[in-house]
Amino acid sequence: MEQIILKVKKRETGKQISKRYRREGHVPGIFYIKDELSIPILAEPKSLRPIVYTNATHIVNLHIEDDAPREAVLKDVRFDPVTDKIVHFDLIGLSPDKMMIFEVPITFTGVAVGVKEGGIIQQNIHKIPIKCLSKYLPSSIGINITSLSIGKTIYVHDVVLENVQIDMPGDTVIVSCSHSRVSKSDAETTAKA
Repeated sequence: MEQIILKVKKRETGKQISKRYRREGHVPGIFYIKDELSIPILAEPKSLRPIVYTNATHIVNLHIEDDAPREAVLKDVRFDPVTDKIVHFDLIGLSPDKMMIFEVPITFTGVAVGVKEGGIIQQNIHKIPIKCLSKYLPSSIGINITSLSIGKTIYVHDVVLENVQIDMPGDTVIVSCSHSRVSKSDAETTAKA
């Protein structure tokens, strides 16, 4: 998995101070890891782009000033509802020997047979929560939809991953292929005729 280097500074806390940081063009965040004190941090918006605006999970090689580098993943990000700028982010530290829960994005490969037949793809979920050691963390979960025909569905229990436990009910629908409205109305018109 690709690692992204993120250099941050330690920061002071408080609502007014956070507002000041944002006015100055910085993004306040927090780094936390189990059984340790959380560290309030400050990043430049440009440096956050590779880990926020992506459809993959990346391990962040976090450099907090003069501390030793730490590995982390993006846990949460908040945006301004008007400007859509990043206003806060949370990073969770990785422990190489502890199982952790991660949300990993789904990517599709291939073109579904059902689409070629006039159907449409309906994606129900975009991420799957998984439990694994950080060394087995996939950047995304690839699902081949080539054989997905109209009326067929791919469920969570259809996904097979090595060294990873899926932390979601197996009967959860990931993606399905159904008739498009145009196809249905054409079929009804033909039936009436």
